[in-house]
Amino acid sequence: MHAVIVWWDLSASGQTIESLRTYLRAESVSAFSEVPGLRFKMWLSDPDANRWGAVLLWESKEVAQQPLPSRALELIGYPATVAHACGVEATAEGRYATEQLALRGLAFDGAVEAVEQ
Repeated sequence: MHAVIVWWDLSASGQTIESLRTYLRAESVSAFSEVPGLRFKMWLSDPDANRWGAVLLWESKEVAQQPLPSRALELIGYPATVAHACGVEATAEGRYATEQLALRGLAFDGAVEAVEQ
């Protein structure tokens, strides 16, 4: 397994966390749901630091090299401020009450019920 972690400082961008949430709902989440070899992607935001990022978990380092259906670079206007790729030592799943992990988070708060119906 292989992990990629990226963060953007949005200070020099015309994009905001809220505008990027709209991008997630409109296209990015569904596009990444179709990427072969991607086991998991989690988008992150830090409003206090004005940062936006993601963590991607891949089946292998090789499959992580494929072109991605992301317009984040285009929208934000510059490459990620921080980007790290690394091997995964171990994984675990804890106990949970919410069965479906997809379509959760701040971008979908209040919208999940509409999607599930």
